[in-house]
Amino acid sequence: MEAAEKMGVAEARVFKTLVVELDSKELAVGVIPVSSMLSMKLMAKAVGAKKATMANKPDVERSTGYVLGGVSPLGQKKRLKTVVDASAKNYSTIYISAGRRGLEIELSPDDLMTLTSGILVEVSH
Repeated sequence: MEAAEKMGVAEARVFKTLVVELDSKELAVGVIPVSSMLSMKLMAKAVGAKKATMANKPDVERSTGYVLGGVSPLGQKKRLKTVVDASAKNYSTIYISAGRRGLEIELSPDDLMTLTSGILVEVSH
């Protein structure tokens, strides 16, 4: 939320990247507004899993190549299943982490979907 204030944009346009561990032990990425909470139930359902929990720091950093707090859905070491919250479609552009704390990139939801091979589903509340 601090990032939105610094950039002078609505919080709803600034998205955070969260990494979850699925019941299969695979990791997946949820991209949601900074002011929202990730629904583990909706996230699991979106990727065809029964259960999702927040991934631990070492697994996140090892699989993405980013430091926790600066994880970007782009350019990860290992391409993870990515789910972008449906609210992104309400805006022509959104802001996501560029891979370092405090560094954001602006792009369209369609470009984000293309670059991550992601799906657009409601996963936050």
